[in-house]
Amino acid sequence: MDALKPGLQGSATLVVGEEHTAPRIGSGRVHVLATPVMINLFEAAALDAIERLLPAGQQSLGTLLNVRHIAATPVGMRVTASAEVLGVEGRTVRFRVQARDAIELIGDGSHERVVVNVAKFDLRVQKKSG
Repeated sequence: MDALKPGLQGSATLVVGEEHTAPRIGSGRVHVLATPVMINLFEAAALDAIERLLPAGQQSLGTLLNVRHIAATPVGMRVTASAEVLGVEGRTVRFRVQARDAIELIGDGSHERVVVNVAKFDLRVQKKSG
């Protein structure tokens, strides 16, 4: 956890395909990048920023997203999401996230992830599933 510091950055890129559009995801009828797909890119960018720095047996889980989807992106256009670590408090890592297509900023917001011990987490999930 000591390696996690403000300023770390990550990114994730996607060329929008029909499978990434709102009708295919079930979040609308217009054939543009779906908001849930943009959110997935934000999480992937955050993972890119920190996951390689976590000790063996630990991973981060998304716990909070507060985002705006402010511009539409058509099929065929590339979208790049970026995440920057703003702060680390205990096991919680806070990020600023942004997504851009070839023309403009399409989304932004904040994201939090919590670092967990994978074995302990898996045990809790197993107990919950019976």
